[in-house]
Amino acid sequence: MSKKLVAYFSASGVTGEIAKTIANIAKADLYEIKPKVPYTEADLDWMNKSSRSSKEMNNLSFRPEIENTALNVAQYDTIYLGFPIWWYIAPTIVNTFLEKHDFSGKKIVLFATSGGSAFGKTIQHLRPSVSKETTIVEGKILNSATAEDIKTWLDSVN
Repeated sequence: MSKKLVAYFSASGVTGEIAKTIANIAKADLYEIKPKVPYTEADLDWMNKSSRSSKEMNNLSFRPEIENTALNVAQYDTIYLGFPIWWYIAPTIVNTFLEKHDFSGKKIVLFATSGGSAFGKTIQHLRPSVSKETTIVEGKILNSATAEDIKTWLDSVN
């Protein structure tokens, strides 16, 4: 049996709740991608071009620092990676997380929450942050997913 991890970034808590449900159903370990400097409500104001999130997403090479929480990725075969959709892709902090670990030979299944955006070009945005030996699977937007919805989705991606 393969070992699974649910890694997630959640700026407002929505993605975190979905991640916890996935971890429970998949019997997976849970890991929160925490920014070294937490995001404030003002930082997340996408309507303000001067907000932290707007500046980060306007410079896709920017890598927000994450807390140095130990994680042994080698022990996992499948990683469910969750995040809110920002500007049709994953926030750049997700790239920071991917670049800090070796996911060679791993399967990464994406899931997201969104106020109205689709996955867009998320895989293309994340692909350069992992080795060529990493499989990235486009997942699903799980905003209002029930536990049964999540179980059905997990069955379809495993």
